[in-house]
Amino acid sequence: MSNPAPETVPATPAPVAAAAAKPAPKPAPVPWDCALVDELKGVFGAAICEALTYAGQNYIVVDRAVCLDVLGRLSDRMGYNVLTDLTAVHYPKDALPIEMVWMLYSMAANERVRVKARFADGEEVPTATNRWLGANWMEREVFDMFGVRFTGHPDMRRILLPEEWTGHPLRKDYGLQQQDTVWVQKNLGIESGR
Repeated sequence: MSNPAPETVPATPAPVAAAAAKPAPKPAPVPWDCALVDELKGVFGAAICEALTYAGQNYIVVDRAVCLDVLGRLSDRMGYNVLTDLTAVHYPKDALPIEMVWMLYSMAANERVRVKARFADGEEVPTATNRWLGANWMEREVFDMFGVRFTGHPDMRRILLPEEWTGHPLRKDYGLQQQDTVWVQKNLGIESGR
């Protein structure tokens, strides 16, 4: 007996490659409208430049002339009395290249707000140490890493790097592999610390 001819199975088409997934659009800042912003605008007017929310984080951009007054009002009258951090950002191509950022927290409301103000390179920023003792070391770190001096600070000196170090490593004009080669050679006895 002969074997029956095998049945032909139709070929299944190769799976179609899934279209490349498009990255999700970046969130954009949106206006932050609330009673707190209305009150600040009522007191400081045009010195409250912007009030925005970005990725769930609320922030207010203020004129540098009123930054301490805004921080004081947020602390004294609005319950944002904890300074959780302060830092700077360096935008070397901008007319006001130093952006100071103060982060405040309200324990009662369990809310945070950032206050931002722009300063000229070499311009001193008023110290917040009179209001928050913890600002002392935070401001020293900003001085050490960005070169920002704080008017009225009780102990304006480096906190992370040696006092003799040249330059401020978190400025964008400080090269990625740049270092104070003179200090490294003098104190470590080597040509390069890399």
